[in-house]
Amino acid sequence: MINKNLEIAIKVSLKAGEVIMDVYSSVIEVEYKDDKSPLTEADKKANDIINAFLVPTNIPIISEENKQTDYAIRKTWGTCWVVDPVDGTKEFIKRNGEFTVNIALVTNGKPESGVIYVPATKVLYFADVSTKKSYKAELNSHNTPIEEVLEKAKLLLPKKKDGNHIQVVGSRSHMNQETLDFMEGLKSEGAEVEIVSKGSSLKFCLVAEGNADVYPRFAPTMEWDTAAGQAICNAVGIDVISKESNKSLLYNKENLLNPWFLVSKND
Repeated sequence: MINKNLEIAIKVSLKAGEVIMDVYSSVIEVEYKDDKSPLTEADKKANDIINAFLVPTNIPIISEENKQTDYAIRKTWGTCWVVDPVDGTKEFIKRNGEFTVNIALVTNGKPESGVIYVPATKVLYFADVSTKKSYKAELNSHNTPIEEVLEKAKLLLPKKKDGNHIQVVGSRSHMNQETLDFMEGLKSEGAEVEIVSKGSSLKFCLVAEGNADVYPRFAPTMEWDTAAGQAICNAVGIDVISKESNKSLLYNKENLLNPWFLVSKND
């Protein structure tokens, strides 16, 4: 049902989720990196496990917690993994459950498969873009065998347009002006706008599984924040479009910072 690399990514996301929850249930000690972003023992332990599984594939890895390889070398990579061991570290520290493990496989700059695992709820999203299918599996254990994961997997279906009612993924408490302007633009066209909110890469999943129509991201993100989510969206016909190029977001760029983007159905 799935290819070997996607199977490996699913297995290691569950293993990473298990160690993340071990830290989550203890005292969370927080360090701060040079860019002032938080780092916990969960980030480090999950990254170690993910590296242990992915290094034997002989496919190079871009991970938030690895030292980044110089672009002179990276630009020769046709295929690479793009990984965030704990996406939503701030959500993790707040203990609100909205943090994820993100693992994507990228070829020639485009996500070809992706896994997003939500350790706090044991919900797994995964996709193979070539088959145009994304799945969601609600698990009982981080140690669920791959056969059972596939048995539990249900196809994701994005929303059909619902008249003038548009659900926009955004923050209820921290909305920047550009996002407010975007929503005002929808309202000026006669739309009734509802804000739906989630942390981390779960914002992509909201659109992919039909719980939102559009996700405008007019703020900084890195490639490891978005690659897995883009795979899950692309596989069900949802575009992730750069506001700079008006084309799909690309990966393994010289600068790993993403431009602003818009996630919406391509019809």
